[in-house]
Amino acid sequence: MERLIEMAGDAGAEVRVPREELEKHSLEPRAHAVLGCEPDDETDLAIVFGGDGTVFTALRAFAGRGVPVVAFNYGTIGFLATFERDSLDEGLGRALSGDFDVLSMPALAIDGADGKRLGVNDISFHRRAQSRVAELAYSVAGEELGQVRCDGLVAATPVGSTGYNLANGGPVLAWGVEGFVVSFIAPHTLTARVLVVAPDDLLTVENRSEHEAVDVTTDGRPAAALGPGDKLDVRFEHDQVLLGEIPGTSFYHRFREKFGRLAS
Repeated sequence: MERLIEMAGDAGAEVRVPREELEKHSLEPRAHAVLGCEPDDETDLAIVFGGDGTVFTALRAFAGRGVPVVAFNYGTIGFLATFERDSLDEGLGRALSGDFDVLSMPALAIDGADGKRLGVNDISFHRRAQSRVAELAYSVAGEELGQVRCDGLVAATPVGSTGYNLANGGPVLAWGVEGFVVSFIAPHTLTARVLVVAPDDLLTVENRSEHEAVDVTTDGRPAAALGPGDKLDVRFEHDQVLLGEIPGTSFYHRFREKFGRLAS
């Protein structure tokens, strides 16, 4: 953080530090830094130090604002990272000079009691702890495709396809694929099949349990509860977030470097 503020000042830029970061880093007032502000439309670039979860937080915060997110990997896998931690000065220099490509990516959306909630990674439906197995019916474009007894259902974007969906045995969707994938958590049937849904088709999930509610999360964060008999629509929304990339980097290069390394 200190190095970012120093280099940003040299580049004539102002660093706006979110309130929750102040206590983490014990930052004191200084030139070229505005402390304790919220993400807003005055931001031109978001720089993230952390793992993929932190990157998702930034992507959600700046969704729909046209602000690119450039990430430095201070986590474990760092699938979304633009730069590794050992290239801090080089990465900051390129970020501050705009020497990076921007990849536009979609998100999934639901409408809750407090308005629209976005899942950059996934939107998941989970049975509650100590509850019976969930009974979820799912429809696409108005056609009911089945009812599955399971621990939950995951709707994942191409970015999120390498997360929870992959652990469910779902396919990896390359970045740029138009659509999203639906997979099931511990289905109690051999007929539950993973489905890739076209971007303009609405997914509707219904809780068919007579007594048990189901929890709904966006990128692993609590978003809503689906009571017995309730339904919730999940829709695909284009071009919601912008991720910085090193020029020439491809999804397949990231996939090989991050997941191939773990498998070797």
